[in-house]
Amino acid sequence: MIYLQLFWSFFQIGLFSIGGGYAALPLIQTQVVQVHSWITMNEFNDLITISQMTPGPIAINSATFVGNQIAGLGGAIISTLGCIMPSCIIVSILAYLYFKYKNMTILQGILKGLRPAVVALIASAGLTIFITAIWGESIQWETTDITNACLFIMAMIMLRKFKADPTLTMISCGCLSVMIYLVF
Repeated sequence: MIYLQLFWSFFQIGLFSIGGGYAALPLIQTQVVQVHSWITMNEFNDLITISQMTPGPIAINSATFVGNQIAGLGGAIISTLGCIMPSCIIVSILAYLYFKYKNMTILQGILKGLRPAVVALIASAGLTIFITAIWGESIQWETTDITNACLFIMAMIMLRKFKADPTLTMISCGCLSVMIYLVF
């Protein structure tokens, strides 16, 4: 039964995650943290971190990680298949339709209308990760993680103002975090 739940949950995520992996994060969070309680919010943040560090799309890495966590290798395979199957079907159909009707005005309007929804999904995922990294499960000023807040500000300055390499910024923040943890 767990295989069917994993497949169906990640099939839904794959079906409705228009806009890529980051847009899928709120959907993944809803399914694995809130609906099924397979992992906690802190484990979800770890999942996002691990998914970012491993090669491949974040949604597929997340599906594989959660499936493995819940039901071992079989769960990882089933979850990954559930996540990619809708995309394979939809992309095949859309590619056929797009090449057949690519000059149709209504199609261009639909594609243009999806862009703001994708941006909102990505912003929602980023905000959720930011809040959990700085405050944990809920925003309370007494639980603010000053170290993470400072690392976030430093990373944003490095990325935006100095156009630093994102990989080096992540490695630097990780090393600084370890040093701070060992010292304090």
